[in-house]
Amino acid sequence: MSKKQILLINDIAGYGKVATAAMLPILSYMGHPTYNLPTALVSNTLDYGKFNILETTDYIKGVFPVWKELGFRYDAIATGFIASEQQAKIVADYCREQATMGTAVYVDPIMGDEGKLYNGVTPATINSMREMISVADLCFPNFTEACYLTSFIYKEEGVTKEEGRVLLDKLRGIGAKSVLITSIPVNGQPSVIGYNHKEDRYFELAYNEIPVHFPGTGDIFSAILIGHLLNEESLTDSTQRAIDSVYKLIDLNKDNEDKNRGIPLERYLNIL
Repeated sequence: MSKKQILLINDIAGYGKVATAAMLPILSYMGHPTYNLPTALVSNTLDYGKFNILETTDYIKGVFPVWKELGFRYDAIATGFIASEQQAKIVADYCREQATMGTAVYVDPIMGDEGKLYNGVTPATINSMREMISVADLCFPNFTEACYLTSFIYKEEGVTKEEGRVLLDKLRGIGAKSVLITSIPVNGQPSVIGYNHKEDRYFELAYNEIPVHFPGTGDIFSAILIGHLLNEESLTDSTQRAIDSVYKLIDLNKDNEDKNRGIPLERYLNIL
């Protein structure tokens, strides 16, 4: 099977295993030629409370014309943190253009968790992420992000199966073809729910939760999910593989002293 070329459009943290620093090793280990375009340079993971961010919109404006002139093409594009509405429009336009040539677009609308936005993320980011989702073959927000994107009321106890389908359909209404929602309690059980447009099918995958927090686990989930999708595995199977791998990584590192750095995943790539 020939491996697929993928472009990561996400931020780069100087200190911490998150975003591009988490995704690139996984996809490379899985054999996919992986390239990157930073949306921002971030001093460290936001969990430390203090950080510095340099937005790279002007840089991105100069990159796309060069790539077009050189004829660079990708089989897939995966987007993560988007730094501004202007940047979102530029990136979405590029993704839309590439999609007409057969490029798959995967969108992780990184904004928040546990009912609130991350440090440094503003309400304007919500509109930016709606713009990104409008060009997505697959988007995979967590429960918090799905609520912000659709104006759905966040409830800590989660949703019923029927409410979960409503939320998936609201995200589809923004423009995404297939949708996952991660970290969503369904009738009290932590789950990932989804809609696969290729099969016109809803599904639900329950999992056991380890009560520790690491930044970057969403990025790890994304990379494993996308890696298996690029290997032409089904959305349901790829999602289950990502769930299982993230669980193992958290379990192996749950006693780490400084969890704000994220998971040192290069030591565990063999479990993928």
